[in-house]
Amino acid sequence: MMVAMLLPSAIVMLAIAATGGQSPVGVWKTIDDASHKSRALVRIEEHDGVLSGHIERLFRDADEDPNPVCVDCTGERHNQPVLGMTILWNFRRYGEVWKDGEVLDPEEGSVYSANLHLRDNGTRLVVHGYIALPLLGRSQIWERVDEP
Repeated sequence: MMVAMLLPSAIVMLAIAATGGQSPVGVWKTIDDASHKSRALVRIEEHDGVLSGHIERLFRDADEDPNPVCVDCTGERHNQPVLGMTILWNFRRYGEVWKDGEVLDPEEGSVYSANLHLRDNGTRLVVHGYIALPLLGRSQIWERVDEP
């Protein structure tokens, strides 16, 4: 009985040790799922225990609009520049996972519920977006960028 009570605590401690208690705060490079090309740099910041992130730089091909707007976004983001746009918001830390946030896909204008967690000693960020249930979503891996 005592072992069963200690096991969840041990698992949490191992997760903390695996990530070194690190935070997603910083700059992340997003990678396109299909082409595997770099698409953007996203800066994640923390204010009052809540994470949010905005697009700081876009990597565009020569045939792409260098300053795209979010045509398919709704509300205040409709037809607004993608560069500088907040695409992550309301993430709160629960152990080594940041939950209850939302993520915007500016290419589709869709907003998804999402969770974040670090892996590979904090060099990669798993962004898991979903509709309704996390099991029905998909994950994208972002790479940490060293800041100058």
